[in-house]
Amino acid sequence: MSTICRLKQLVPRTTALFLCDMQEKFAPSIQYFPAIANVASRILKTAKTLKMPVVVTEQNPKGLGPTVKEIGLADYPEIKPYSKTQFSMMIPEVHDYLKKEHPEVENVIICGIESHVCVQCTVQSLINSGYDVHVVADGCSSRTMVDRMYSFQRMKAMGAWLTTSESVILGLWTAFIFTPSSTWVRNSKI
Repeated sequence: MSTICRLKQLVPRTTALFLCDMQEKFAPSIQYFPAIANVASRILKTAKTLKMPVVVTEQNPKGLGPTVKEIGLADYPEIKPYSKTQFSMMIPEVHDYLKKEHPEVENVIICGIESHVCVQCTVQSLINSGYDVHVVADGCSSRTMVDRMYSFQRMKAMGAWLTTSESVILGLWTAFIFTPSSTWVRNSKI
């Protein structure tokens, strides 16, 4: 017996972007980190252009450093990363931010590291809170490929949607008049 699930269209006004722990000290040990940072930067630019809420976390930033510059947070001074010491991004401050300031959010797009720890715990927390979660496969990674690949399987089994950055970016633009001439949308070397 097969189960058919309905996938809601990603609509900017009901979708938030989560960027998980893309920090300096992690960068050298994460598989494909430069590509992951590039993907996160492109999706962040899309989210801000479309006026979507953005949540950025940093795991113990005093010890692990700030979010890497390649993400482009400096271009958006209104985004203040949340500091956390637990695996899930759904700390009380983030939960309150979504519920109080963005109650219309139904979908969450997530990029970050590490896939098998903080990303996976965040996905589980979000699903348990009733959100539809879209994991950007080319925007998430771990130190090992085994951890990365099995985390994708586990998140899919939890009910998350696995997708790609291009699928997310172009999907978000479908609600608008879109001409795929923007070089930052098409400039993907991942």
